[in-house]
Amino acid sequence: MQLTGNTRTAVCVRIHYSGIMFARRISIQRIDPSGEAHPCPIRQIDNFAMRNFTNDPVFDDTLPVADGLLEAGHRVPLDRLQTAMEDWFRRKGYLKAEERLEVREIPTMPFISPL
Repeated sequence: MQLTGNTRTAVCVRIHYSGIMFARRISIQRIDPSGEAHPCPIRQIDNFAMRNFTNDPVFDDTLPVADGLLEAGHRVPLDRLQTAMEDWFRRKGYLKAEERLEVREIPTMPFISPL
């Protein structure tokens, strides 16, 4: 916000996101009791991704980018990510007892630099 005299004016800043920040794209889905998959909201993924909550630097190489989508570096182990994320989501009330989390890598095309 900018202050102009006695009034406050909201300033919008457009952030342009292009390309992939990290090498891997990870799907984060909540699986309900009937087996149906639902993308986890980005706010929940972002809440987990903040290191203050996980206290584990291995998850520093993560970036929530959309509902159900997280980008991650190669040093992030998917099995540990799933276990830690599922534990965090349960403690926060994002996952019910009969639900589970599915964390899987989405195959991506290799980046080829134009010559």
